[in-house]
Amino acid sequence: MDKNQKIHNIRHSLAHLLASAVLEMFPKANLGVGPVVENGFYYDFLLPRTLTPEDVKKLEKRMRALVSEKLSFERQEMTIEEAKKFFAERGQTFKVELINDIEKFGTTKADEILNQEKAIRDKETDQAKPNDKVSLYRTGKFVDLCRGPHVENTSQIKSDAFKLDKVAGAYWRGDEKNPMLQRVYGLAFETREELENYIKQVDEAKKRDHKILGPKLDLFTFSDLVGAGLPLWTPKGTLIRNLLDDYIWDLRKQYGYEKVEIPHITKKDLYETSGHWSKFKDDLFKINTREGHLFAMKPMNCPHHTQIYARKLWSYKDLPQRYANTTMVYRDEQSGELSGLARVRSITQDDAHVFCRLNQAEKEMQNIWKIVHKFYGSFGFKLKLRLSLHDPAHPEKYLGDKKKWEEAENILRKIAKANKTEYYEAPGEAAFYGPKLDFMAMDSLNREWQVATIQLDMNMPVSFDLTCVNEKGEQERIVMIHAAIMGSIERFLAILIEHLAGAFPLWLSPLQITILPISKKQNAYAKKILKELQATSYRLRAEFDDRDESIGKKIREATLQKIPYQIILGEKEVKGKKIAVRTREGKDLGVMSLKKFVERVGKEIAKKK
Repeated sequence: MDKNQKIHNIRHSLAHLLASAVLEMFPKANLGVGPVVENGFYYDFLLPRTLTPEDVKKLEKRMRALVSEKLSFERQEMTIEEAKKFFAERGQTFKVELINDIEKFGTTKADEILNQEKAIRDKETDQAKPNDKVSLYRTGKFVDLCRGPHVENTSQIKSDAFKLDKVAGAYWRGDEKNPMLQRVYGLAFETREELENYIKQVDEAKKRDHKILGPKLDLFTFSDLVGAGLPLWTPKGTLIRNLLDDYIWDLRKQYGYEKVEIPHITKKDLYETSGHWSKFKDDLFKINTREGHLFAMKPMNCPHHTQIYARKLWSYKDLPQRYANTTMVYRDEQSGELSGLARVRSITQDDAHVFCRLNQAEKEMQNIWKIVHKFYGSFGFKLKLRLSLHDPAHPEKYLGDKKKWEEAENILRKIAKANKTEYYEAPGEAAFYGPKLDFMAMDSLNREWQVATIQLDMNMPVSFDLTCVNEKGEQERIVMIHAAIMGSIERFLAILIEHLAGAFPLWLSPLQITILPISKKQNAYAKKILKELQATSYRLRAEFDDRDESIGKKIREATLQKIPYQIILGEKEVKGKKIAVRTREGKDLGVMSLKKFVERVGKEIAKKK
């Protein structure tokens, strides 16, 4: 058994022990489901009252006692009717509902059931073959509907390697029309050391939370009047966004990209042609005009860019055409899915599309690869690669034929191998129009984030009839490459703030230097230093703190604001026409000339590290 399966079995088994403990505390509790999740498990319960922190402690203690009893997990089968009767007699109505779904659809997963029902309505598939039996697992006196697997015996669980984490609310089966249940989350690992390390990591992540740090650093805000998921950017936050965008443009223009601009709305017709309307119409913000026409706020940019290419007939000599466009898109996300900058309704994308011949695609994607690695290397991110493929079992989800998909996927495999990069394949993760190279960034807390993407699209050029005139004077179908480096600037900044704990590199810091006079006697010299810093070729972003506060307080506040350099000015510095320099990390760089300091920061800015 591999490590992943082993910890999965431990977590799954602990979910059952939690349910067993809850039934002992609340004999009439109605049990929902108890799956394994990342780093642990949860179980949903309908209870006669709200759980208290003291209840959670008692449940955890009882779970440890059950572990110590060395209980076996015994699998048994019942017919559908036997299982319905078994759980109905015990008042477990949610379990009976799940068994009904197994009988009808062969699954209890809501998304699979919805997909099946839709496919049946659309006559894309027949009714699933009904199941006539279900499996249950017995642990001591507790029995649960479950397909397993579990540990063989609770002695395989270490009692000091798990803990109950929190209690949250959750609607039964995720539907707000259903009862609200209490969801008890647990953390579980193979060893106590792994558990403690994870808890430390979570505590550190809380300190770095961009939803807290961002407003503290005065980068962005939200307003109830504007609406959830619609961030408002302050001058400091806007400066950071612009600097990031400028950096990517500096990298792109080396490879022949040109900037384009597009409107933020479109007629329905554009997305019907591209295929987005049928796939994503529920995610669109729709607009009805006074003349009765249906428009939508754009949720992506690629269909607009096809129309810039389609404005004329191109010769093969004019290709590739490379369009770059940093612009906002809009998606009608559900309120419960919104989270700070990580999940918003207004999304700024650093988007680019390359229109080229198939034999040019590999070189173009290699150039994008170089941009991605240069950009993320500047922030110390380690990148992994995921090859996102179509799901052969569900061809209805995608545009185009099997041959085109296989050809596109093989080209992406070739690029991954040519760069000698470890990658893994993920069927079902492709866009509906083409496969992708998705770059996964590991942050300073060893969390993995999907960031940049390169997509090879052979299907949208067919939808929009995009061609060039080849050497023979014939019209030749082109291909389209989609490339976003940050992807969503909002989401990238959420990741970056937490990765750096808000301590941006010097070139990206909205305020790079603060000048802190010890007393008012040094104010005149401080103003002179400020003027000279701002006049350098680097146009350094500096401020002069002339508040009548102690130098200790000024230093503390500058440190909390993550300002990279603090220039401390006292009588000695004024007399010697020098400056004393301190970093935000508290390192004393000593006394130096202003010229030497400017040379130092100039080199640091140029390196973009």
